[in-house]
Amino acid sequence: MDRRREELMAAALELFSTRDAEDVSIDDVASKAGASRALVYHYFGGKQELYVAALRSAAEQLESRLQPQESGNPLDELASGLKRYFDFVEEHAAGFAALLRGGPANRTGEVGEIVDGVRRRLFLLIQKQMGVEEPGPVLRTTLRSWIASVETAGLDWLEHRDIDRPTLEKLLVDQMVALLRAAASHDGDIAGLLERPA
Repeated sequence: MDRRREELMAAALELFSTRDAEDVSIDDVASKAGASRALVYHYFGGKQELYVAALRSAAEQLESRLQPQESGNPLDELASGLKRYFDFVEEHAAGFAALLRGGPANRTGEVGEIVDGVRRRLFLLIQKQMGVEEPGPVLRTTLRSWIASVETAGLDWLEHRDIDRPTLEKLLVDQMVALLRAAASHDGDIAGLLERPA
């Protein structure tokens, strides 16, 4: 990818991570990247195109980190996946924050599709790690709730950084186990799902 285009997207992500897209102008992005307005328009055509391209880039980078590593049982794989997820959060804080900032209420059109696409792929990855072909409503709700918790934890960690990463990752794995235990009382098929060997 063209280096200048990457620099413009990085500048945009940094701005979008702290301000609503409506409050960021092409001039802001150009100034942050040390470029001209004309260059931004040359690559992106307008702010919406830049916003979508920047978010798509962040989403693709995150998804590439989440490919399964076949590390053993589902719980180990979950912990390994979380570590890679938080590697991305730490290394690409602006991209992560821009991707998730504002929550689903503000996500429509292409932007909503990008954010939902990341969530869908994360859901399918966890489902595959658990060896579940078709999750029932209780498991589906449980997994989607946990993914929302992980996103919120990532944003909270970036804002406060008052808990060390290994502790946070372990906390989230423990939360998944607790959620599955609660879910198992409503659906017997869920019992022992994460403890089962790969």
